[in-house]
Amino acid sequence: MGVSSFTSDQARSTFTLAYDEAMQRLWPAGWTSTDITTAYGPTRVNRFGPADGVPVVLLPGAAGNSLMWYRYVADLGRDHQVLAVDPVGEPGGSRQDKPIDTADDLTEWLGEVFTGLGVAQAHLIGCSYGGWTAMQYALRHPDRVATMTLLDPAGFGKVGGRFLAWVILGGLAGLAPRGVRHRAARWLRNATLLDDDLMGMARVSMSFRRRLPVPPSSTDDELRTSSTPALVLLGANSQLYDAASVAQRLRTVGSFHVDVVPDAGHDLPVSCPSLVVERSLAFLARTSSRAA
Repeated sequence: MGVSSFTSDQARSTFTLAYDEAMQRLWPAGWTSTDITTAYGPTRVNRFGPADGVPVVLLPGAAGNSLMWYRYVADLGRDHQVLAVDPVGEPGGSRQDKPIDTADDLTEWLGEVFTGLGVAQAHLIGCSYGGWTAMQYALRHPDRVATMTLLDPAGFGKVGGRFLAWVILGGLAGLAPRGVRHRAARWLRNATLLDDDLMGMARVSMSFRRRLPVPPSSTDDELRTSSTPALVLLGANSQLYDAASVAQRLRTVGSFHVDVVPDAGHDLPVSCPSLVVERSLAFLARTSSRAA
């Protein structure tokens, strides 16, 4: 499959300058970063919050990085250490040196990140592709995952042409002038197009070539064997798949707590940050009190 990379050193440099500036401007004061050595490449992890307790590890969606969580970090980091991971293979502070062809490769990489950070167990919060990554890691290493919160995650249903069209049209709208982009956001139900900061990063990421595996749909057997306490938040109007059908399947086959959020789509993490933070923290508190 090869490795993900920018098409030139200049493109990488342009992105890095924009990324560093945005992190300094958007993340709350007091955050720090570290680069973890893994077999798949150096991995950037951005930290915020108290160092004690079980940390919250944030995994972004495809083509995402730590910046997507800037509205979340202060609230999540009030009582928990937040570790926002820039995955190898995505445009961010990390660099991919070795192909990731399968879910086993992806979870091996994440395990190396945990080891490098000295994290024995974590709460995972994953968006879209990051939700699939979290699920795959929890299936293989349930002892290292205290809980997982999955935001309109990939890998839970068949993805059709509707989602591909939504992604393509959103990408084209992202190149348009601000006024056109904002009008397209309402038509496409994509709040990310309204976020000038995230769209600025998307534009300087256009020369990045992503080479990561496509998530297959989880089987019923996988869902049944999942033992990690899990909250799944689905956008009722998700462009990724039929949310009602996925919710019914998860409730029937697995032991998942599923909430379908009205009027939200696959843009749920961007359109509803306050709701996501509130429900995520409530789930962590509820689950932790039961385990105590």
